[in-house]
Amino acid sequence: AAAALSGVLTPELMQGSGDYIMRCQTYEGGLGGEPGNEAHGGYTFCAVAAMVLLGQVHRLDTVRLERWVLRRHMALEGGFSGRANKLVDGCYSFWQGGLLPLLMPLLSSRTHVLVSGEDDRTASGVRSGHEYPFDLEALQRYILSACQDPSGGLRDKPSLRRDYYHTCYCLSGLAVTQSLLLSNDPVLGGLSNKLLFTDAVLNVEKSKAQRALQHFNALPKLQG
Repeated sequence: AAAALSGVLTPELMQGSGDYIMRCQTYEGGLGGEPGNEAHGGYTFCAVAAMVLLGQVHRLDTVRLERWVLRRHMALEGGFSGRANKLVDGCYSFWQGGLLPLLMPLLSSRTHVLVSGEDDRTASGVRSGHEYPFDLEALQRYILSACQDPSGGLRDKPSLRRDYYHTCYCLSGLAVTQSLLLSNDPVLGGLSNKLLFTDAVLNVEKSKAQRALQHFNALPKLQG
């Protein structure tokens, strides 16, 4: 991401990267930190975003990846977990929720993946006659109701302390979720909760990402 933003993502730098990332995709569909590791939400987002920047995201098994991501969305809490059989964590509102905008152009023709034990309405996130990859309102509610500390900042889950990391990625997940809303869908809690849209790959506010790209692209190219 830093190389793409600063205009130095050269063919030499990209060489072999896509092949390595491909080896990190597991039988579950998500990706681990290295080949053979368990699929993990943070590594999966970074890997998929890298493949988008490399122009190779189509090489991933997006059907299995779609299923794995949507299985991490917990129907009871409304948030995402990072791995199989793990608890919901507010930071995965971004690491998992942020994957869907990256995958949407390549998602299967199914409107949703039915998860065992869930009915069609829960699994597809049907609200007000619309279908989403996951329940956007439930995710917003988890972030705003469960992750906010009364004194400010955001956290993993109730009973845990706020910190800068979870504040960043809970808000990042909320921004992604709001960007998926249709024009007539309400922002949970009112417009005072509306955040600026971010670049889906870089997780930077769009105008700032564009300014950075323009700045670095105007500089003389590095010579090998």
